[in-house]
Amino acid sequence: MFRHLLLGVSLFALSTAAHAEGFNRIASFPVTANLPAGMDLATETAPEIIAAAGNTLVYTDSPLEALGFIDITDPAAPAPLGVLMLDGEPTSVGVAGSVALAGVNTSESYVAPSGHLIAVDVATQGELARCDLPGQPDSIAIAPDASFVAVAIENERDEDLNDGILPQAPAGSVVLFDLDADGLPACDSAIIADVTGLAQVAPSDPEPEYVSINALGETVVTLQENNHLIVLGRDGAVLSHFSAGAVDLVGIDATDERGALIFTEAQDGRKREPDAVTWIDADHFATANEGDYEGGSRGWTIFHKNGTVVWDSGVSLEQAIVQIGHYPDKRSDAKGVEPESVAFATVNGTPMVFVGAERASVVGVYDVTDPTAPVLTQLLPSGVGPEGYAVMADRGLLVTANEGDLIEDGGARAHVMIYQMQDGPVAYPHLTSEGMETLTGWGALSGMVAQDGMLYAVSDSFYGYQPRIFTIDPSQTPARIVAATDVTRAGRPAQKIDLEGIATDGQGGFWLASEGRTDRLIPHALLHVGADGEIEEEIALPAALLSVEKRFGMEGVTRVGDTLWIAIQREWQDDPKGLVKLVSYNLLTEEWGAVHYPTEPAETGWVGLSEIVAHDGFLYLIERDNQIGAAARVKQITRVALDGLTPAPLGGALPVVEKQVVRDLMADLTATGGYVLDKVEGLAITPEGRAFVVTDNDGVDDHSGETMFFEIPLN
Repeated sequence: MFRHLLLGVSLFALSTAAHAEGFNRIASFPVTANLPAGMDLATETAPEIIAAAGNTLVYTDSPLEALGFIDITDPAAPAPLGVLMLDGEPTSVGVAGSVALAGVNTSESYVAPSGHLIAVDVATQGELARCDLPGQPDSIAIAPDASFVAVAIENERDEDLNDGILPQAPAGSVVLFDLDADGLPACDSAIIADVTGLAQVAPSDPEPEYVSINALGETVVTLQENNHLIVLGRDGAVLSHFSAGAVDLVGIDATDERGALIFTEAQDGRKREPDAVTWIDADHFATANEGDYEGGSRGWTIFHKNGTVVWDSGVSLEQAIVQIGHYPDKRSDAKGVEPESVAFATVNGTPMVFVGAERASVVGVYDVTDPTAPVLTQLLPSGVGPEGYAVMADRGLLVTANEGDLIEDGGARAHVMIYQMQDGPVAYPHLTSEGMETLTGWGALSGMVAQDGMLYAVSDSFYGYQPRIFTIDPSQTPARIVAATDVTRAGRPAQKIDLEGIATDGQGGFWLASEGRTDRLIPHALLHVGADGEIEEEIALPAALLSVEKRFGMEGVTRVGDTLWIAIQREWQDDPKGLVKLVSYNLLTEEWGAVHYPTEPAETGWVGLSEIVAHDGFLYLIERDNQIGAAARVKQITRVALDGLTPAPLGGALPVVEKQVVRDLMADLTATGGYVLDKVEGLAITPEGRAFVVTDNDGVDDHSGETMFFEIPLN
């Protein structure tokens, strides 16, 4: 059994200067663009497994019961080619020449599984052949020489029956079909490989999950629920089989529901329960150890086909993901970042393994020149839930299919993302805590402020048991979090606060804006903290404001001399539509006042403020809508002149300020090939006029986890 203890936290070289070449994302394709004409755009879609045939990508869309097609003649501008509707749920797809082969699940029930293998002409999207299968298919794999195809027949269990415990008949198997010179399957050539009686866990009920074929024609099979691995010969005979084993994990967060990132826990004997598998040469294969109902080791493994563990990532991948702000804290008590998918290709002469962390929405890129010592070279931002990959090594392209469609939660739609191997620096991550003495997670960044060459950012209430001020060094690439200061009351993490804004106090401490929410007993408050994060003073909003409060309150604070200016995100009860308050508070006289700020009209949802920063005679503000991706319309920096800005008393008519749009951020938010993120939350401006913007990743909850941190010109 492997035991992993991280002895340092410099997990891989993030400095973009160190990369002579690397993958950068160049495009994101929303698969809603492929929906048939007349179909409701709110229809759920989910690209899962993807393959390439020349300039065409083919992907499975399970909820739509379709195969989708994308034109990547210009990979930076993918174009929709529509979908082929099926008579069942596609589970996997591969390509042999110009033919796409897909498994289709037509099961009526768990006890009566069924399905078929179809062959489709990629150019015409017409069905060419169909072979019945002896059960419910999952993964398929095509031999490197395209001479045969392997199909994993999972016959998955009913998770609601007896808590999903195995065995549950019928058992699964693996089916091998010959392919002719055109890539069509010979249905009468089927070999059904019996894989019962091999696993230590439920040997009578194997559930093959994933298959991969090497250059020798050997098929490796994962039995995820059985925690077992099998290698089959071309004739279906079992060449070897062995348990996937277990790992002892040290230095993880294994506790959910506390809103804090604390990596001091351990889990012993954690079964790997691998999902995806890929050969990396004739003797070695890699597994993504997602886990099922009893396991999940938060990493990936390289096995020799004789069963020897050659290398295991342990917690190193997860901890590297922690450092770039993609750790999904709500999955702490489950399987953490949950590596689910894995692929292999040789690109520009370097053998590479690509590992997808489903819950972190990250793809780890490894150099596996030495299979006993893989090197993590990049972490790529992906869409929500990376599930499948296509690598076109001759074009230097990597494609991810990301199955998460968050339409019901108002989040991002499902996307296919395209990356290209490029010379020069890599674009992501924009921000990291790599290099800190203690492993430091972060996320949900909101307000920012600049002071003495550093930036200071607060995290919001997603981490309610760990409110923090992060110190950011923007002089490095990527920018570095170099310190994390807890916000405390009497030396303990302060509770019932939602930090959304931060300003310097001129004496080494800070003023923080805590957005209240009465229904959760979180008060609206200004907090004065020392350099050590201890709260020294709390100032409640006045009755004149509290009497008209709504949920969306303080979203930024800045200091102009002895006056604090506060941005209220949306209209409160006494505000006319399209006007939000900029509230003032004089620290000497304790007087409150306000002006009205005019927001842009919202095409969908709402438009409000997310930040306020004083600089060189102006108040700079972030004005944004709450829309994401193609629906986003308003993401901009504006400013209001301080000269003549006179707040009026609360409770009466307020003067309306004149705003000037300084920068439309839409182009900045798509500069790295992704979709437009909704929450542009933080803005900091140095005395020299350097301006930095950060987005809020919602703590990687119903979110890809991607944080953008970038500099913009103010003029």
